Amino acid sequence: MFFFFFFFLFVYKTASASFLDKVRLLPQRRNTKEKKKKRRMSFHLYSSPSSLLHDPNLLSVHPKLTPRTFFSSSYNPNSPPSHSRNLLQTIHVSLQEAVPQETHIEKPKLDANPPAAGPRRHPWVNPNSPRASQLRRKSYDSRYSSLVKLAHSLDACPPNEADVSDVITKFGSNLFEQDAVVTLNNMTNPETAPLVLNNLLETVKPSREVILYNVTLKVLRKSKDLEKAEKLFDEMLQRGVKPDNATFTTIISCARQCGLPKRAVEWFEKMPSYGCEPDNVTLAAMIDAYGRAGDVETALSLYDRARTEKWRIDAVTFSTLIRIYGYNGNYDGCLNIYEEMKSLGVKPNLVIYNRLLDSMGKAKRPWQAKIIYKDLVSNGFEPNWSTYAALVRAYGRARYGDDALVVYREMKEKGLELTVILYNTLLSMCADIGYVDEAFEIFQDMKSCGTCEPDSWTFSSLITVYSCCGRVSEAEATLVEMREAGFEPTLFVLTSVIQCYGKAKQVDDVVRTFEQVLELGITPDERFCGCLLNVMTQTPREEIGKLVECVEKAKPKLGQVVKMLVQEENCEEGVLKKEASELIDSIGPDVKKAYLNCLIDLCVNLNKLEKACEILQLGMECEIYSGLQSKSATQWSLHLKSLSLGAALTALHVWMNDLTEAALGSGEEFPPLLGINTGHGKHKYSDKGLAAVLESHLNELNAPFHEAPDKVGWFLTTSVAAKAWLESRRLSGDVSA
Repeated sequence: MFFFFFFFLFVYKTASASFLDKVRLLPQRRNTKEKKKKRRMSFHLYSSPSSLLHDPNLLSVHPKLTPRTFFSSSYNPNSPPSHSRNLLQTIHVSLQEAVPQETHIEKPKLDANPPAAGPRRHPWVNPNSPRASQLRRKSYDSRYSSLVKLAHSLDACPPNEADVSDVITKFGSNLFEQDAVVTLNNMTNPETAPLVLNNLLETVKPSREVILYNVTLKVLRKSKDLEKAEKLFDEMLQRGVKPDNATFTTIISCARQCGLPKRAVEWFEKMPSYGCEPDNVTLAAMIDAYGRAGDVETALSLYDRARTEKWRIDAVTFSTLIRIYGYNGNYDGCLNIYEEMKSLGVKPNLVIYNRLLDSMGKAKRPWQAKIIYKDLVSNGFEPNWSTYAALVRAYGRARYGDDALVVYREMKEKGLELTVILYNTLLSMCADIGYVDEAFEIFQDMKSCGTCEPDSWTFSSLITVYSCCGRVSEAEATLVEMREAGFEPTLFVLTSVIQCYGKAKQVDDVVRTFEQVLELGITPDERFCGCLLNVMTQTPREEIGKLVECVEKAKPKLGQVVKMLVQEENCEEGVLKKEASELIDSIGPDVKKAYLNCLIDLCVNLNKLEKACEILQLGMECEIYSGLQSKSATQWSLHLKSLSLGAALTALHVWMNDLTEAALGSGEEFPPLLGINTGHGKHKYSDKGLAAVLESHLNELNAPFHEAPDKVGWFLTTSVAAKAWLESRRLSGDVSA
C-alpha cells in the first residue's frame, strides 16, 4: 500500500510542476508572438507599397515608365542594391513605337543562397508616428516622382555641361543605374539629353552603358531629330559600346517619323554587320519603310512573311500597304488589306479610310466608296477635308452626279474650301451628265470663293456644258471671259464650240471656227474630226457639202469615205467597205465605235440603208460591235445599249431580216421569247432615250414587241406573235425596218 501511495504522490507532483511551467511560459510566448507581428509590420513598411507589383498581368510595356517597372520589392532608395546587375536585366524600356501587344516583364528571381549577413531586424514603427511619414516619403512612388522632376529640371536647364552637372548635384541623393534610366526616359529636350547622358556615364558607371544610350536615342526620336541620333550612334561606337536591337529599332523608327524611309532602310540593312537580328516588330515596321522608299517587292515580300508568321502589324503599315496596292492599280488588294485589318482587330484610322476612298475613286467603284464612308462614320470618325475630297473625286469620276453634289454642298456648309482641281472635277462631271444649271452655280461659287481662280480646264468644262445643249450665247460669253482671263482656247475648247454651233445648226459658224483652228496652227486630232462628223449627222442635206470640205482638210481618209456616203451615185461593190476598213485601221481604238456610229447615222439620215448595213457589218467583223445578238434555249435577244439611234435602227433592220430568214426560210424553231434590250438610260442632253425612240419605231412597224413591266429597257414578244408578224411583212412586201 505504501508503495502505491508514494507512486501516486510522485506522479501528482510531476504533473503539477509541468502545468506550473506552462503557466509561467505563457507570457513569454505571448511576447514572442507580438515581436514577430511587429517585425512583419516593420518589414511591410520597408517593402513594396502594393502587392500589385507581383501581378504579371499589370507589368506590360508603356510609353512612360512607372516605378513598378524599374524597382523590385527589395529595393532600398537609400542604399545600393545588393543585386543591381540582376535587377538591371529585368528592366524593359519601351524603345520602340507603340505596338498594341502585351509584353510581360519577368519578375526578378530571388537568390536561393543569399550572401551571409547578420540577422536583419526591422523595428516596429507606429504608422501614425512622424517616422512612418518619413518612410513613406522614401517609398518608390516618391522616388520615381522625384526622378521625373529631375528630368523636367534637366529639360529646362541651359544646354551646357556646367548647368547640367549643377542640377544633378542639387538632386541631393546618389543616383543608381536604374535612376539614370528613369531620368533619361522622362526627358524631352534633345539639346540637354546627350549632356545628361555623358554626366551619368561618368558618375553612375553603369554596367550596361547601351541601355542609357538607347533611352537617350528615344529622347531624340521624340523630337524627330535623326541627325543628332546618328551623331550619338557614332559617339557610342567611339566609346566602345556595342549597339543592340533596341538601338537600331529606335533609330529606324526615328527615321520613319521624320518621313525618311530610305534612311530607315539604310539603318535596317546595317543591323547584320553589328550582329543584330531584327525582331518581328522591327520587320513589320520595315514593311512601311520599304513601301515608302519605293521598294514594293521587298515590302510585299515582308508582308507575306508577316502573314505566315503572324507578326503584329500596326495601322501605319497597313496604310502603306493600301497605298502600294492602290498605286499599282490592285484595288481588290486594297479591299483585302482592309478586311484583313478588321479580322486581326487592328482599328483603321482616318488616313486609312481616306486612302481607301481615294483608291475606290480611281477604280471607279463609287458603291464601295459609299460602304467605306458608312464604316468611317459608324466607327466614330469625323470626316475631314481629305475625306470629302476623296468622295468628290470618286463620285465625280463615276458620274454619280447627285452624290457628288451632296458632298459638295456639305463641304460648303462646314466651311471647307475646295481647290481648283475639285471644282474642275465637279464641272467636268456636270459636262458629262448634262447638269447645266448646277455647273453654272459651281462656276459662280468658284469665282466668289476668293481662294482659287478658274483655269483653262474650268472654262473648257463650262463651255462643254453649254455646247452640248446648244446654248450658243452662254458658250460664246464664256469663251470671251476665258480670253480676258489670259487663257487662249485650246483644241478641246474649239471642238466644244464647233459642237455647240452644230447643235444650233449654225453651219457657217462651224466652218468659221474650223478655219480659226487652222489659222492658229493647230492640227485637228481624231476627237476634233469625230466632232465634225457628228455635226454632219445633225446638218440639213443641203448644207452638208460645206462640212465635207472641212472634213477633207482635217482628215483626207475620213473625207473620202464621207464623200462616198453623201454622193448620189452608188460606188462599185466592196469599195466602200474597203475604204471604211482602211479608215478604221488608221484611227485609235477609243474612237472607232464613235466614227462608225456617226457614219451609220449619216447614212440613215440620208436614207441610204444599204450603206448603213454595210458599215454595220464591217463593225461586227472587226468586233467593234460585239454581242449584238444572243441566243439561248428560252430567248433570242438583240442588244442595242451601246449604239447610236441610227446604228440601233440599222441593227434592228438586220435582226428582223435574220429572223425572217430563220422562221420562213430555213424553218428554224423560235424559242418561247424574243427580246430587244435598249438599256434604261436616256441621252444626257436629250429628253428621249433609245428606248423611247425604239418604242415609237416599233409602233410604226406594228411590231408585236411590248415593254416588259418587270425588266426596264426590255421589249418582249412571244414566238407565235413574232412569226405571225414576220409572215404578214413578207406577204405585204415590206422589206425595211
